[in-house]
Amino acid sequence: MENNEIYGPQRLGPLTPLVGVWEGNVGVDISYHNQDDIIAETSYFEIATFKPIPKQENGKQFLDGLSYKSTAWRHGEEAMEPFHDEMGFLLWDKINKQVIRSVVFGRGIAIQAGATAEPRDKEIHFKASVGDPCYGILQNKYLLERAELKSFDSAFKFNDDGTFTHSSEITLKLNAMGGTEMNHTDVNTMHKVKTFHPGSEFQ
Repeated sequence: MENNEIYGPQRLGPLTPLVGVWEGNVGVDISYHNQDDIIAETSYFEIATFKPIPKQENGKQFLDGLSYKSTAWRHGEEAMEPFHDEMGFLLWDKINKQVIRSVVFGRGIAIQAGATAEPRDKEIHFKASVGDPCYGILQNKYLLERAELKSFDSAFKFNDDGTFTHSSEITLKLNAMGGTEMNHTDVNTMHKVKTFHPGSEFQ
């Protein structure tokens, strides 16, 4: 079958489609609600920005990547404080075919998750687990004692219609539930509202 699609060098590998500003209004978060002592579903609006960063050099390792920031508001609370905020870096190690997601969440959690991927993959699957020296999880003392994060799995999917779907599943050990483990999940499909081009503002 003839392929009429023209590709650039894709220096960012599978991260290439992300560059720009994205919005999504169909987010669904399933999590434990501490104030109500229940596991419940929350719908949300989200905005995320992905900007290229200079090439990073670690000796003979060369990384291209993006800085990013994502903020989400519960539906009905768009004019109020967000319920979720994260920022970090997405890095492409072309030689080792690794995508690295280094992210900090506003509640005192830091995760470095990794994925194996090809340059033009349409799906990227990240994993991190407690104690892993490369792709691991750090959390503040309060969370470690009361809502310990045990594992982190997430995926990015670039859809044929130009949208982008992200999903995640976090396993938590909750003291409020007698030490029972539960899955905190969220998913949102986003559309691009701005693409960065030469001469555009990056501030």
